[in-house]
Amino acid sequence: MVQGVGSRERGQPMMTTDDWEQRIASLWDGLDDLQPGEFRERMDALAAERPPGDAAALFERACSNDSTGRPEAAEPLYREALAAGLAGIRRRRAVIQLASTLRNLGHADESVALLSAERDAGTDELDDAVTAFLALALTDVGRERDGVGLALEALARHLPRYNRSLANYARELSSSPAS
Repeated sequence: MVQGVGSRERGQPMMTTDDWEQRIASLWDGLDDLQPGEFRERMDALAAERPPGDAAALFERACSNDSTGRPEAAEPLYREALAAGLAGIRRRRAVIQLASTLRNLGHADESVALLSAERDAGTDELDDAVTAFLALALTDVGRERDGVGLALEALARHLPRYNRSLANYARELSSSPAS
C-alpha cells in the first residue's frame, strides 16, 4: 500500500511514499554534482515533506550530513531516527553509519558495542559491512588482532579457494592473545 505524504493543496495530488523515495534516490545520485551545503539543503527540503519525527526523513538527513563532512550533526539524527522506530535495511544502515560516525568522533568503544550487538541481531546483505566496520572499531580500541581476524573471516566467504584455511587462520587470530 502506498501512503500519502503531505496534504492536498490547490488540487495537487497527494505525494506518495514511492515518489518521495525516488526523489531521495535521485538526490543521492547527484551528490557529487552539488556543493555540500546545497546537497544538505535539498535533503532538508525533502525531509520537511514528511511528518515531524519521521524516522526515514531523520535518517536521510543524518546521511546527508555524514556524507558531506558533518559527523557531529549526523550523530544525533541517527539516534533520533533509530529512536523513532526506523525499520528494515535503513535501520541496519543507521546502526552501521552511527557506529562509524562514533568511531570517527573518538567514541570507538561505543562503536564496538553497537556493531557487536548488530552482528547478533540478524543477517542480511549488510553482514560483511557490519563486520568490516567492527574490525575498524576494534583496531581503534587496541584490539587489532581481533579486527584482522574478523576482516579475514568475512573475506574468506568470498574467495574462490582457500576458504577453510583462511577462516581457520581468522579464528586463530581472534582467539590469540595480543602480542
